[in-house]
Amino acid sequence: MQWLAIAFGGALGAVFRHLITVGSFHLFSGKFPYGTLIVNVAGSFLIGIAYVAIVERAMLGHEWRLLLMTGFFGALTTFSTFSLETVILWHNGQPLAALANILISFALCLAATVGAIALATKYF
Repeated sequence: MQWLAIAFGGALGAVFRHLITVGSFHLFSGKFPYGTLIVNVAGSFLIGIAYVAIVERAMLGHEWRLLLMTGFFGALTTFSTFSLETVILWHNGQPLAALANILISFALCLAATVGAIALATKYF
């Protein structure tokens, strides 16, 4: 059952990541990896809420932790893609864009997780 929860969550996360990435590519004309930034920030925020609800408050069972935190958010957030896109920006002669991608992603993802934990702790 645990493997199925992870697999199902991972499949959903991967599909959502793809849809967000493709949608943002068309919306922002593909000049900056906004899709990856969006999924990493949103995933960081949502995993903070899931952590409080599932781990700290035990509002859902262990299978939900596997489905959401391991499967869905593991497939949704794309840190490996972030790394590759940053290196590509650098290699394409855009070191400032590469540095901006690193700084913005780290700052927003960490802030999203901290904010989500604070909000979820207060309201759950």
